[in-house]
Amino acid sequence: MPKLASAKPFYLLDPAALEVPAIEAATSKVAAAIAPTVEVDALRPVDVVVLGSVAVNRDGARIGRGAGYSDPEFALLTEAGLVGAETLVVTTVHSLQVIDTPIPVTDHDVNVDLVITPKEVIPCTSLRRPGGIFWDHLDESKIAEIPALQARAKSAGSACSLMAIGSSVGASAR
Repeated sequence: MPKLASAKPFYLLDPAALEVPAIEAATSKVAAAIAPTVEVDALRPVDVVVLGSVAVNRDGARIGRGAGYSDPEFALLTEAGLVGAETLVVTTVHSLQVIDTPIPVTDHDVNVDLVITPKEVIPCTSLRRPGGIFWDHLDESKIAEIPALQARAKSAGSACSLMAIGSSVGASAR
């Protein structure tokens, strides 16, 4: 699980270089102990993304844990060309967390392709993938706490978008 508040928020697990079994390396505790941390530019294309969810419906709309990191992380990976329409997006939840009511979504929200519970695998009907970062959905404090967003704003020339929401990052990106 990346820590977007750090300058190098992603773990790079190279199967050819692992000194422990892959199943063990994939746990957050072991990955943190053995994997180098890297910026998004050092990553390779991603085949499967597992998103945490508090609740999800059969359309694939989800409610995350509320910290607001999953969507910017997915957007960063999308803009880097590392996730796309072919990337499988899943969540694992208890059956009680699958709800039958609509979940409100915005343009930056990522729906899952599959919901996996202990009793079933649910293919979702509404596949939503944002095309990148929605700068106008991020407030100044969120940008300030995620170095990868700050760097992306500067390199992508997003100063105008950031300044429109009053961000000091936008002002410094000139």
